[in-house]
Amino acid sequence: MAARALMFQGTGSDVGKSLIVAGLARAFTQRGLEVRPFKPQNMSNNAAVTADGGEIGRAQALQARAARVPPSVHFNPVLLKPQSDIGAQIVVQGRARGSAKAAAYQHIKRDLLPLVLDSFARLRGAADVVLVEGAGSAAEVNLRKNDIANMGFARAADVPVVLIGDIDRGGVIASLVGTKTVLAPDDAALIRGFIVNRFRGDPALFADGMARVARLTGWQALGLVPFFAEARLLPAEDALALDAGRPAKANARLRIAVPILPHIANFDDLDPLDAEPAVDLVRVRPGAALPGDADLILLPGSKATVADLEALRAAGFDIDIAAHRRRGGMVLGLCGGYQMLGRTVADPDGIEGPPATVEGLGLLDVATTLSRDKRLEPVAGATRDGAPFSGYEMHMGVTEGHDRARPFARLADGSAEGATSADGRVIGTYVHGLFADDRQRAAWLQRFAAGPAGIAYDDLVERTLDALAAHLAAHIDLDRLLTLAR
Repeated sequence: MAARALMFQGTGSDVGKSLIVAGLARAFTQRGLEVRPFKPQNMSNNAAVTADGGEIGRAQALQARAARVPPSVHFNPVLLKPQSDIGAQIVVQGRARGSAKAAAYQHIKRDLLPLVLDSFARLRGAADVVLVEGAGSAAEVNLRKNDIANMGFARAADVPVVLIGDIDRGGVIASLVGTKTVLAPDDAALIRGFIVNRFRGDPALFADGMARVARLTGWQALGLVPFFAEARLLPAEDALALDAGRPAKANARLRIAVPILPHIANFDDLDPLDAEPAVDLVRVRPGAALPGDADLILLPGSKATVADLEALRAAGFDIDIAAHRRRGGMVLGLCGGYQMLGRTVADPDGIEGPPATVEGLGLLDVATTLSRDKRLEPVAGATRDGAPFSGYEMHMGVTEGHDRARPFARLADGSAEGATSADGRVIGTYVHGLFADDRQRAAWLQRFAAGPAGIAYDDLVERTLDALAAHLAAHIDLDRLLTLAR
């Protein structure tokens, strides 16, 4: 018997679809149901390696964790990883299938729908309920032709829809009612109800607002969900989260500066550090300078190393990094950031743009050649100081050079990983998820005399998912959602 399914679409991006699906996945799992998350099409450079050897959006990996199942490529069969303002790499059922500009991709989508439906069918055969997440806005009717992310998928798979609006950004009544207005009647008929998310204040003051939306749309009011502040403790999917405010840390003893570049990828690498009470993690956008009192500058991953190197120089961050280095400061590069630290980055096949070789920052005696082969796999090992770690690699390219003779780590199979400068103050590594390992994060804190680790990160994520599930259960009728699922 096929699982029941329910789709959650939004009035816009970043209205909380991913977190609501994660919280519901945990809540229904706690009830003893077999739950699977599903997002037909995702656009994100925050990705995760799956148990079956591919990659999916980080949000679907979190939702899989909430459902207590290993992540699978079928949870997110189409992943678009932006490489420029108008183009993206296309990952299908976990594997890269090339790149396309936005206009060309609109014609490719119709060929991807059978694969999306194939992944969906696999999940329905192995679960009690499938929670489907839409992408962007349900009201993007200009993209409705060949759509596989929202109403196009819902119609093709005959899945009922719940629409989510975000009251925190304002105009939620207009966005919900306006969505009903612009949708084709057959699409609007698939929507069974709505949820208003991120409410602050007295719920009684918005009772009339909920009733008005229900009256104007004909949809059921399924829940008014108060703002969940602890959401900041969970890995975010959207780079908009990088600009979110964070509580001040009066007792921070380690200051880490992170330049935020246009194609930043896998920025959830920063989350465990941000959660540490002793760490002041400063995200710096172009237009500001990297703080001169930083103990460590961390260059995160990038989906377009060459373009982000150019952006780094245009922002003057290279000057700030060089000054930091002269002061005896430490620099760490993760994945694309590691590539930037070397002498050169060569792209002979034009993977990221026109074929070219560009100068790196020259802080490590290594050089990188980009290639179409992509390394996707979990890894474990120990760093030179003996601290163990587990994580994953997700990169295109090979990095070689003299500083590789001083590897950052040894993997479990004995192979050398990463590179270290002669004085030990510049390090590059391809390992993602490094700081999510409490043992490795503690070693970095000790290196800067910032004390022991203040959190157990996996436990923190688990507790937050449980709290999110309880929060949603208190404000959404879960039994009603199951009744609506088909």
